[in-house]
Formats: sequence, structure tokens, C-alpha cells
Amino acid sequence: MRSGTRLGIDVGKVRVGVARSDPHGMLATPVETIQRADRSVQLVLALATEHDAVEFVVGLPIALSGRDTASTGDAREFAQQLADSSDLPVRLVDERMTTMSANSALRASGRTAKNSRSVVDQVAAVIILQHALDFERSAARPPGELVEPTLGS
Repeated sequence: MRSGTRLGIDVGKVRVGVARSDPHGMLATPVETIQRADRSVQLVLALATEHDAVEFVVGLPIALSGRDTASTGDAREFAQQLADSSDLPVRLVDERMTTMSANSALRASGRTAKNSRSVVDQVAAVIILQHALDFERSAARPPGELVEPTLGS
């Protein structure tokens, strides 16, 4: 298992959920929810600096059938912006069912949909990152696909 803190990112149209791992890559915990705006990539980069991150793990929303969804291109674009704006590796990982799992976990803890909006994206980011950490530990290789920076960035 590689060492170093990773940031998990759940990209949404309205909000971006952020989670972080411990430096040993064992456990993911929520960090914050960022409102999606022109500066959301810069805010994620600032969090990476604050938490001394070594890698970004961005959730890639794919349909259960394995096909792209309306949000797939948005997540890829956000991941590309991170890769072009940072020297840190950016990995895209399959995030099928994470938002549904996050909503279920929040309901099970007694939260309603209305009072969960501010944290559901963080919980989804935790689930994305924890799955990536668990995969790396079991497969002995980094998860997902590496996003290469665009030439000239």
C-alpha cells in the first residue's frame, strides 16, 4: 500500500463532496462540501495543500449497464482540470451506487433528505475513497484510471 493522504472527490452539478484518507491509506473521513462554481477546482487544490495530499481520487458516475451517464463527462472534465492544475496524480474510479449508498446510510442514521443535503456529497466522497483504498490494499495496485495532464498545461 502506498503511503500518503489521498483526497476523494464526489463531483456533482451543484456541490462537490471532499473526503480524505489518513496518511497510511486505511480510512476515509469527510472533509467538506464545496458549492460547485468557477472556483471549485481551486478550492479542492487548496484542500489538497492543507491536508498534504499525494493524490486525488475522483468518482466517475457510470450507469449500472456500464455506459456513460449525463454526469460522466462532467466528472471527467473536473478530473482533467485537477490534473492540468496540479502536479498530483488524479485517478478516476467507478462510483456506481455511491450516492444511493450515502443516502441510505444517512437515512439509517436518522437524517432526512432535507437535512442531509449538506453532507450527502461528503459521505459519497468517503465511500468513493474508501472503496479505492480497499481495492488498492487487496489488489496491490492503484485503483482506477490515471488522468494524464493535457499537453501545454
